[in-house]
Amino acid sequence: MAQSATGRSIPIISPAEGVTEEMIRLLVETFYDRVIRDPELGPLFHNALSGRWSKHLALMVDFWSSIALRTGRYQGKPQAAHMGMSLTPELFSRWLALFEQTAGEIFEPDVAAFFVDRAGRIADSLQIGLGIGPKALRLP
Repeated sequence: MAQSATGRSIPIISPAEGVTEEMIRLLVETFYDRVIRDPELGPLFHNALSGRWSKHLALMVDFWSSIALRTGRYQGKPQAAHMGMSLTPELFSRWLALFEQTAGEIFEPDVAAFFVDRAGRIADSLQIGLGIGPKALRLP
């Protein structure tokens, strides 16, 4: 269980209470609008997704729908999609800070906490898989 700012727990496995597809779409569109304008993240996303923004946004709605509502619509491979992008722990930190700010501005505290918790777990997982960051495995 993840504890929200109000002390209410949102189960990790079952669908997030009070979250709708419309909320997910709002989060994705608002967040990525900010990402593309961000001086640190924008150039990275422009390079990786040039001409494919609409497709990426739809994919991210499916991704978050699968996370929050257990719809199973997302069938991508996030680790593979992020390989070779020269990502750093600092860029992940910037992404997470912008995500947290966005979620906090558009959602009630319980819902924002749910999304921020999941985003942090996803960022950790991606960094581990990419071999970067403090939790990455350092095998001989």
